[in-house]
Amino acid sequence: MGADLSLRNTADRQTSRRRPARPQLIRIATIAALLLFVLFGFPQLLSLYYIDTMTQVAVYSMVTLALGVLVGRVGLVSLGQIAVLAIGAWVAARLLFATTQPYPVILLEAGLITMVAGVLIGLPALRLRGLYLALITLMFAGAITVVLATLNFPNGGHGFTGYNGSLVHIPPIRRPSIASSDPAYFRYAVIVAILMFALVLAHTKTKPGRAWAAIRQSEPAALAAGINTTLYKLWAFALASFITGVAGGVLAGAVHYLYSIGFPTQDSITLLAVTLMGGVYSMWGAVVAALLYQFLPALLNNWGVSADWLTILFGLGVLQVLTTAPAGLADQVPKDLARLGRLLSRRFRSPEPGKTT
Repeated sequence: MGADLSLRNTADRQTSRRRPARPQLIRIATIAALLLFVLFGFPQLLSLYYIDTMTQVAVYSMVTLALGVLVGRVGLVSLGQIAVLAIGAWVAARLLFATTQPYPVILLEAGLITMVAGVLIGLPALRLRGLYLALITLMFAGAITVVLATLNFPNGGHGFTGYNGSLVHIPPIRRPSIASSDPAYFRYAVIVAILMFALVLAHTKTKPGRAWAAIRQSEPAALAAGINTTLYKLWAFALASFITGVAGGVLAGAVHYLYSIGFPTQDSITLLAVTLMGGVYSMWGAVVAALLYQFLPALLNNWGVSADWLTILFGLGVLQVLTTAPAGLADQVPKDLARLGRLLSRRFRSPEPGKTT
């Protein structure tokens, strides 16, 4: 009798572990409803100007997500993400002009080729951390900018570069047949971004995520625990480069025409700043960072305000994050709103009978 009761209790505990808790179910339902609204509600409410802007937000949410993997999960500061994005866009544009492969295959190939480039970048940087790694990746970004300014982006020409300077009518970079219009391509970009976020989530919840957390806390302690730090640091570079390469492929289809001036080296610094402001320890921080990086400048331009003021705003934002909110806006804003809600609740709560205020 006692053994049967013990087995029943064990089975009940295992079932309760498998069954999601109510708050978790509410969270999943909320995220699903939000994604459905973004996919089907946003295109109906926004003008084409803001649809294009939100497509850029979807693209750069993948870039900031990849940067968050390096900075927040592993503790590797990189200032070369814009250069990696340019490589992914270049590869995707060349393949889109040279082949008739389906768009998803092009994105996969752009991600894999960019991943190889990211691993090659990570090899000499394995023994570097902090400022030294940031300087190495920044110089890499500068070198890629010089190369792109010399080679130019593919525009339908022949040869390895696919560039023909004598073309009068430059053909646009093609989009997938199911997403030729701007609203449809926005949905396409959001779906690709969701897949990249799911890929990172799968890593953080399994062995690589635990290894990265140990390396971020203390690399000597991770070595002492038997973690192959070289492997997992290269893994992080590879994953971040793959995601950024895919984002480059989506960007190529979004803008139709690519130019080297669209990937300035200094944007890598701005990208790191907004990633820190959004929150490098949360995947929601990548979305916040992309909104700061793309939506906020577009909003100011639409209002007739120079986006150059954002340099000052981002500088103040990074200072605020480093001093009072190390987890970024994605973590701090919900806490502040909860505190404000509790304060207002206490202030406007009706007094109990028999008591005076």
